Amino acid sequence: MNIHRSHCIGIVAAVALFGFAISAGQVRAAEGGSTAYPPTPSGQQGGQGQKGKQGTQKKKKQNQGEFQQLREKYQHARALILDGQYEVGIAAMHAIGDDDNPEIANYIGYASRKLGRYDDSKYWYEKALAADPNHVRTWSYYGMWHAEQGNKLMAQDFLEKVRLICGNTACEEYVKLKGVIEGTMTY
Repeated sequence: MNIHRSHCIGIVAAVALFGFAISAGQVRAAEGGSTAYPPTPSGQQGGQGQKGKQGTQKKKKQNQGEFQQLREKYQHARALILDGQYEVGIAAMHAIGDDDNPEIANYIGYASRKLGRYDDSKYWYEKALAADPNHVRTWSYYGMWHAEQGNKLMAQDFLEKVRLICGNTACEEYVKLKGVIEGTMTY
């Protein structure tokens, strides 16, 4: 009886932690700590008649539903990766079907790096930067990649790029990359 109760408590705790991780990601995204995925659907406004407006509203509602589904898939995949479930997280990111998105490519690169697949990681970081040359998190993570490869000079160059994009040395991406370069942090 006691073992059953402990097992149930463990399951409830795991579900609660998973929910917290997803909620924290949503809060972080809302606070600007994470680039939102997917891009916000845009509604078309213009000189349309009543019938055209109704069609636009219906399409807008459909787009918002699709947007929410993509957001949930992304948040789930991201939570898996940040929880250390790299293989499953990579598969979940690919399942979204938007590998050219810098957020998705960046997290595939991050998970690949954590798995020690440095060539794959490099490919995905470069894909993310090709999609968005100012994607600050990718510059930071790719800088960590260089630091792990022993290329501290390149990591320093990436740290400067992060500083320029952030506009300061207090942003999370700068602080973490600096810590990795100095050996005071692993990420």
